[in-house]
Amino acid sequence: VFLTAFFANKVEHESRHCNGKGLQRQGSSSFDRVYTANQNCGHAYPTFLAVLWCAGLLCSQAPAAFAGLMYLFVRQKYFVGYLGERTQSTPGYLFGKRIILFLFLMSVAGILNYYLVFFFGSDFEIHIKTITSAISPLLLIP
Repeated sequence: VFLTAFFANKVEHESRHCNGKGLQRQGSSSFDRVYTANQNCGHAYPTFLAVLWCAGLLCSQAPAAFAGLMYLFVRQKYFVGYLGERTQSTPGYLFGKRIILFLFLMSVAGILNYYLVFFFGSDFEIHIKTITSAISPLLLIP
């Protein structure tokens, strides 16, 4: 919520700075960059929430929470990078994609474990939690 409010505040500030009344898209390229970065972050947020909840509920809460916090920091880096040159936002974008992929794979592992328990009686939950807990610090590597 704070991150979204920060992004909205930046859009409002840039809109006022460009002598506009309301959110006008025409005019300054700096306003266009701020507005586009805000829209990009807003469009990625539902996907992030879906995979975060699925990974936390179906697999392991601690690595999912860690990846979620990392994603929020990466989105901040993406937004700030987008305000400068557009190429500065690329590392934040790629890092965010990697975190979303990690959360998605955690969700898939949780679903597969559920079906293994349901059909075959084999429970790999402890192994999956151990693996995800060991892999989650690797998300810090750029």
